[in-house]
Amino acid sequence: MKKLITLLALPLFLAALKANAQKDTPVSVNQLVVVTNHPGPVISKDIYGHFSEHLGACIYGGLWVGTDSKIPNTYGIRNDVLFALREIKVPNLRWPGGCFADTYHWKDGIGPQEKRATIVNIHWGGVTEDNSFGTHEFMKLTELLGCDAYINGNVGSGSVKEMSEWVEYLTSDAVSPMTKLRKENGHDDPWKVKYFAIGNENWGCGGNMTAEFYGNTMRQFSTYLGNFAGNQLYRVACGPSDFNFDWTETLMKDPGTRSRFQGLSIHYYSIVDGWGYKGSATKFDEREWFETMRMNLQMDNIIKGHAAIMDRYDPQKTKGLVVDEWGNWFQVEPGTNPGFLYQQNTMRDAITAAIHLNIFNQHADRVKVANLAQMVNVLQSVILTKDDKMVLTPTYHVFRMFRVHQEASLLNIDLRCEDYVLGNKKIPAISASASIDKDGKVHISLANLNPNKPVTVTCPVIGDIFKKVTGEVLSAAEMNSFNSFEKPEVVKPAAFNGFTYKDGILSITMPSKSVVVLELTK
Repeated sequence: MKKLITLLALPLFLAALKANAQKDTPVSVNQLVVVTNHPGPVISKDIYGHFSEHLGACIYGGLWVGTDSKIPNTYGIRNDVLFALREIKVPNLRWPGGCFADTYHWKDGIGPQEKRATIVNIHWGGVTEDNSFGTHEFMKLTELLGCDAYINGNVGSGSVKEMSEWVEYLTSDAVSPMTKLRKENGHDDPWKVKYFAIGNENWGCGGNMTAEFYGNTMRQFSTYLGNFAGNQLYRVACGPSDFNFDWTETLMKDPGTRSRFQGLSIHYYSIVDGWGYKGSATKFDEREWFETMRMNLQMDNIIKGHAAIMDRYDPQKTKGLVVDEWGNWFQVEPGTNPGFLYQQNTMRDAITAAIHLNIFNQHADRVKVANLAQMVNVLQSVILTKDDKMVLTPTYHVFRMFRVHQEASLLNIDLRCEDYVLGNKKIPAISASASIDKDGKVHISLANLNPNKPVTVTCPVIGDIFKKVTGEVLSAAEMNSFNSFEKPEVVKPAAFNGFTYKDGILSITMPSKSVVVLELTK
């Protein structure tokens, strides 16, 4: 009974399901088939990564308050934020940008606090900052979080020497000027740095380069990024934005260029009405909800397009796709600095997070790192702060619910579902992925994109029999429900009992606009 379908018959079974699912035929029954005895690639924990740029109140006031602050802190890092981030198992953190990275000179942010240079943040609000949060503070943050460091180097306005010395300062234990300088600044032992990006958005704010020019520049910079004291850098080349497949083609086709990096970044933001007016984060209608969902789903096509190019030149999949900026981008909250990109976070953002994480899971063979933009107080953040107050956003709760997929093995699924229709447009109403962890527990994550109606999904679970099923759901009364400092628990997870499990078949009834994660235990 355990293996109801053999591995040999599995491909034929899934092919038959897809053949029967005619695109133009309305679906009468939503069906998700999950096959548990033929696991696929491991879902890298690093696709659940985050991004912290020197932008608005992400660093200053969000993560960092300084050791003299009345807000409880550890080495100047807010305790409330720190404890909340530990709960979602942040695997890696990208810093210091973003566009800020290609104007950042790391030596400004080391040494005694009172002697550090003040700088003007030309990209984000034109504010002056004192560099009190620099290399040592960031590395301490990663240590306290128990996560890997993802550092973004300065190609746009920096030099090869500057970047090379930063890597040496961070990771070398040799007798050298940079090692001596690090020790003088209070850190004897070298750090481990897992990810290092060679520039950011160099097609735009990072230098307005062509793909050819960047490729040659990246080759030069990469040559001098050493592996010291056993530290192995995973070098991330600046890739394209959205559907710019030509950029990927240029960097992948030349063996000499391709050999100089291990990962290629892509950026994609869901922006409803374009870069002019981006729409309100909280005051929106169903059209804007629908368009956000439609744009979220485009991430799948973007990954497929870039992955297809990478497959031609790297069929063994030795190069990872690094989606190190993604999320919703709306207008800033009224009355806030336009350059600070502070926006609220609603149930719409929770569904966005679920869609993206499901897509990344499904592309576990190629997507190795992803970073939500951004961690605190900026764009689609997981945490908002105001003075000594903190609130967890709906997006935060999705990351906590989905943490069960980290380092689990992707499972084959076949989803046939109804459409969510608005006017003359339609999109799939359901997003899903599934995995099995090292203890044999299966996790199924689903999102109901339709804000108006519940959906019932029939889910045959093939390959094993399970004794226990538990679940958690995130939903809300309204599309634009959000958590505020005055009402911090309007949107929060609850135990989910809207399912039955009998004879190997789950029947799941999801509320409208909801995210559900189920755990199946043998």
